Amino acid sequence: MAHAEHLAQDATRRTVNSFYQAIEHRDMNALRDVVTNDWQYIASATMPSTGVDQMAAVFESMQRALPDMEIHVLDVLVNDRMVGVRAQVEGTQHGEHMGIKPASKPIVFAVHSFHQIRDGLIEKTWHLEDWMDCFRQIGSLPPGIQK
Repeated sequence: MAHAEHLAQDATRRTVNSFYQAIEHRDMNALRDVVTNDWQYIASATMPSTGVDQMAAVFESMQRALPDMEIHVLDVLVNDRMVGVRAQVEGTQHGEHMGIKPASKPIVFAVHSFHQIRDGLIEKTWHLEDWMDCFRQIGSLPPGIQK
């Protein structure tokens, strides 16, 4: 691998790690430092969102539900402008989450994301979380989901 390519991959890894640190600490300013102004966050096929401000409500919800949340980045795979991430979220459900009453149970669940990089910043994120495993650990499903 050429030295310049290796340096670019290291910079991309630092950007991606900073992204997850911003999410873990629910830090909007830190998030703004690592994503483009037109950043797109796609957590569902039907609801893509644009811009950092969309995360304010998500951060607030996460703070209530999992105040001790930690994100552990397990793998980062860089391929040109695309980055694949396998991570794990840990925390204790101390607040209501998706309509599920607080259970005060520790949970651990998988997160998988793909990020597209532009000019050293994340311009698009496709994100999946294993909520079914989370609900299994809590012992409850959100209201309206059939067993």
